[in-house]
Amino acid sequence: QVQLVESGGGLVQAGGSLRLSCAASGLTFSVYVLGWFRQAPGKEREFVAAINWIGSRTYYADSVKGRFTISRDNAKKTMWLQMNSLEPEDTAVYYCARVSRSYYYTAKKDEYDAWGQGTQVTVSS
Repeated sequence: QVQLVESGGGLVQAGGSLRLSCAASGLTFSVYVLGWFRQAPGKEREFVAAINWIGSRTYYADSVKGRFTISRDNAKKTMWLQMNSLEPEDTAVYYCARVSRSYYYTAKKDEYDAWGQGTQVTVSS
């Protein structure tokens, strides 16, 4: 059974930090780009960050560049998103996901075929 499970969300004040984790099971991990997306109330799910299959290349949305860091450990089948200098605009449900094709990068959510259940991040002003 394919499973991605996020953890680490919570309530934090503006300027604070959180570290999200995404643990995978039941799926091939090391040959796929993995990504983080987020969805705020009333808004579409949007791309946040992605990392290639060996962790040598990372990609970020402009809104989080310089504040968020994505990383992965293929041996542990785990990915992380370190979020610093959080802003109220970062409030959303955060999802981890796996691209549908191996050795392929995309920021388009429709091309990701495995998703976690999401973890809530709330940043107070």
